[in-house]
Amino acid sequence: YGTLILTLSVIGLEVLMIVTVMLTKSENPEMARDTMFGVLMIVVNGLFGGAIIFGALRHRIQEVNFRSTETYIGGIIVLVGVGLVLPGFVKAEHLLPFEAFLIGTCVAIYGLFLWIQTKEHRGFFVSAPVDGADEDHDGHAHDSPFGVGYHVVFMILTLVPLVILAKQLSVVLDFGLEIFGLPDALAGLVVAILILAPEGLAAFHAARNNNLQRALNICLGSALATIGLTIPAVLIIGFIIGQDVTLGLAPVEIVLVAMSVMLLTINLGKGETNIMKGALHLMLFITYCVFVFI
Repeated sequence: YGTLILTLSVIGLEVLMIVTVMLTKSENPEMARDTMFGVLMIVVNGLFGGAIIFGALRHRIQEVNFRSTETYIGGIIVLVGVGLVLPGFVKAEHLLPFEAFLIGTCVAIYGLFLWIQTKEHRGFFVSAPVDGADEDHDGHAHDSPFGVGYHVVFMILTLVPLVILAKQLSVVLDFGLEIFGLPDALAGLVVAILILAPEGLAAFHAARNNNLQRALNICLGSALATIGLTIPAVLIIGFIIGQDVTLGLAPVEIVLVAMSVMLLTINLGKGETNIMKGALHLMLFITYCVFVFI
């Protein structure tokens, strides 16, 4: 449950930061979309690709449970397709009922995923213990000498300052984008990087300890959560405060998402990774960064 708690905490932070920016800056209906897209590109290609490379440099070939990859990739395809691609094809007069449908779909799919991950098929999301992995016989990390409550409290305490600083961050982003003539999408990338820093460190640590399955759970779990939880939250809050939220991706972004999903499917199809597979994901992330400025 540690990975799940970390993911939900970070995604909760993402929602809070997006909402704070929505409330404190001039209307930017693409802010939530850009942040979610940035999170997807970072976790699927940047963090996961980097974790694969980091682990491969020490262990060469690492294994993951292919049953979990099927679950993750299937969920990502549906949530991204329904949540970030199809909204761009919905006519304005049908937008409100579609958003209501979208909220229900995201909550239902992510809720089903959580049930599968924590109850029905928990074994899909753990790997067999291997030499050099910091795991016990069940494939889980060794228990901390402190209780769960201790870690939850201190994790919240470390996240609170980021939420408090979100308002100041929005001011800095506005000023920087305007002064230097930078694209609005860069704001989403900056917010996404700040949000994902804790998960990035955890994923790299897991890969170094030859537990790539945990890195996979962190990265792809975040990809699912950022769509399944963020979209309903920002749509509801946008409706309450009377601010439009644009979700449809641009054509180049759709292509990048499609390439990322196809690459995941190919690279994880046999449950093994190597440095080449990590490099391909990392190159896609660099490509995304290039297109932020084009």
